Amino acid sequence: MQKRLGLPCWLCGHDIDPTLDPRDPWSWTLDHAVPLSRGGRLLDPTNARSAHRRCNSARGNRLTIPQPRASRRW
Repeated sequence: MQKRLGLPCWLCGHDIDPTLDPRDPWSWTLDHAVPLSRGGRLLDPTNARSAHRRCNSARGNRLTIPQPRASRRW
């Protein structure tokens, strides 16, 4: 259901191309806002989010989303 909605990646905010090969780093994956290993519920639709495979993997099982670092150059 999530994939058909065409929502952007909840981690980076960029669009996800649904036609990409599932092994592509920028392909669609289902991410859980609260990771299953941290008590998130597998079948809870409010826990499901659209994400790029790359963004989902980088987040791992952390509960927070890494914030972009500010540049030290002004």
